[in-house]
Amino acid sequence: MRMAVGHRGVVLVRDGFSTRRMWLFECLRCWYVWEEAYLVRHVTDDHGNDVEVWLQGGVPVQPPWSGTCCPGCGVYHVTSFPVGYLAQHPELAPAPEPEPLMAATPVARWVPPARAPLPGRLLVAMGLPVLAFIGYELYENLFVRTHPH
Repeated sequence: MRMAVGHRGVVLVRDGFSTRRMWLFECLRCWYVWEEAYLVRHVTDDHGNDVEVWLQGGVPVQPPWSGTCCPGCGVYHVTSFPVGYLAQHPELAPAPEPEPLMAATPVARWVPPARAPLPGRLLVAMGLPVLAFIGYELYENLFVRTHPH
């Protein structure tokens, strides 16, 4: 621990160092493979214990083994691989992002003709069998039962 003198007095500054680490993950649901970069600060606390602070984009985050979420499907059921695993298995490396294409100008599309709304077709589909059934029952009750052979 060093002491630095500022305009407000003595400030305690902890000695430490930082390392960059890449972690390779694979989702156990959708099999998506991705890599995340971390900055790990190694410092010593006031009691002499070594502490690691994990950062992404300058923001403290949980360590990679603690609740990583798949960016592909959103589940938390992921596994990680040891350091250097991706270098030994380049076929697992995430594909580079494709170059964005220039925006195409919109072209007029063919639009299919409008169809009858579903409730009208549903009434016809349900109504015809019901009408046939009622007609048969009327015929059966009025003519066949009242005029026996």
